[in-house]
Amino acid sequence: MPRIPENYEIGAKASFRRTLTEADMALFIGVTWDINPYHTDDTFAAETPFGKRIVPGLLTASLLTHLGGIWSFLATKMELEFLAPVYAGETVTAEAEIADVKPEKGWVLLKCRCTTQDGREVLRGAISGYPAGMEKAG
Repeated sequence: MPRIPENYEIGAKASFRRTLTEADMALFIGVTWDINPYHTDDTFAAETPFGKRIVPGLLTASLLTHLGGIWSFLATKMELEFLAPVYAGETVTAEAEIADVKPEKGWVLLKCRCTTQDGREVLRGAISGYPAGMEKAG
C-alpha cells in the first residue's frame, strides 16, 4: 500500500479496496446507532428508489480513514459529497491524492473519492490535516 511520500509531493496517490458486507453494516450500525430505515429495514428500503437497503454513507467514507491511519494523518476538516448508494456485497475503492501542501503550516489537503467495482463514483471529498513527520513551523 503506498504511503504519502516523505516530501509530500502534490499528485502523490494511494488507494484501498474493500468489499462491504452485511456484517460490516451490522457492526457499524451497532457502534454508531445509525438506525435509519434505509440501512436497517428491508421492507422500507424496498419501497424507495434504491430498491433495497443501502450501506451507511459514513461507513463508505470511513474507508478513507484507513488511508489516513496508515499515513498517520490527523484530519482537521472533511468535506464529503455522497453521490450514489452502495449496497452490501459491493467492493469499494477509496482513493486519496495530495492536492495541496503548506509545509510552513505542516498542512496537507487530500482530494478523495470512492468508486464501486463497476467504476461508479459514490463519494467525493476533500480532507485536510496534519500528517506525521511534517513539522509545523513556529
